Amino acid sequence: MSWFKQTISEKKAVLKLTTAAPMAKLAQRCAEVWDDPDQLDHVLDKGLSMLPHCQMLYAVNTNGILVSSNIETRHQVKANHLIESHHMDRKWRGTEIVGRPYLESTLPYQGFTISQVYSSRNTMKPSITVMHPVRKGMDVLGLIAADFDPLELPSDPKKFNPATPWTQFKGDPAIRGTLFMQERVQSAMDKRLDDVMDNITRLMQRHGIFHCKIHFSSSRASFWSMDDPYTYTIHMADELVDPDFCLAYPEHPLPERAQLDEDEIAMVLSLFKLLRNADETVYLRSSSLNLINGMVGLTFSCDGSHYIPYKEFLLMDTDFWFGTAKTETSGNDIDKALNE
Repeated sequence: MSWFKQTISEKKAVLKLTTAAPMAKLAQRCAEVWDDPDQLDHVLDKGLSMLPHCQMLYAVNTNGILVSSNIETRHQVKANHLIESHHMDRKWRGTEIVGRPYLESTLPYQGFTISQVYSSRNTMKPSITVMHPVRKGMDVLGLIAADFDPLELPSDPKKFNPATPWTQFKGDPAIRGTLFMQERVQSAMDKRLDDVMDNITRLMQRHGIFHCKIHFSSSRASFWSMDDPYTYTIHMADELVDPDFCLAYPEHPLPERAQLDEDEIAMVLSLFKLLRNADETVYLRSSSLNLINGMVGLTFSCDGSHYIPYKEFLLMDTDFWFGTAKTETSGNDIDKALNE
């Protein structure tokens, strides 16, 4: 499971853990007063306090009609204190809600259910709904639904550390189809590649550059700095070879969160240089390195791209990418190495 899906699954698991039992108890209480809208509102109003972060609570019958008011949580500041109160909006009683995004297919009467995130028609903000059926004996009376703002749900920021495995993406078929009709043309950056890579290495080791992307074919590079991580700078080859280039960036120790040390940074960038020059047909067109998540990005002349943890990347050499005889490697071998 990818970190993306795992993170979503974990947040929904936490939501279930905090709401399943209160919703079950609340459903039992609602069943006792289901036919009395005022009493139903009263039960829901009391039940809203059992559901932290809940924005709205309401009851729906088997025809998809609201049989209660919308019981809403409201906040206001009084004397520098945030005061939470409940508001009962009776005008929604009798409203048909079958068309709401989380009820488009069937009403969830089988058990506790958590919807996908959708856009609320009332607030036009992201929303997620928890539902529980209301039963009396063997009969299903309807369901109770609790709306939450997914942005307000509790989360652990320390858990947001996505570990990305080696991932490959095939590029434009038009480029791949004409791959062996082309040959690498030396760019302005290629002519001074040693100087360029030496300067970039120093920037990442001692001047706070935590992410770089190098475009070999178009002779430019982009840098993200620890001093201003929300912007990036772009430099062409003539600037990248300037001996005084590092004076433009203040000295900065290697970030504490950096996964690579200075020697590993140098080794990764040296491999970039080797992959750029290893073959005249299949060659590195652009590359990237991020010190914080430790990921290496590679895009080759066939337009195929790879994202690789740096430790795996350092275990590879040009033989892995191009075969043992680089200048005599067949097209099939190259295609297999880059895109399997």
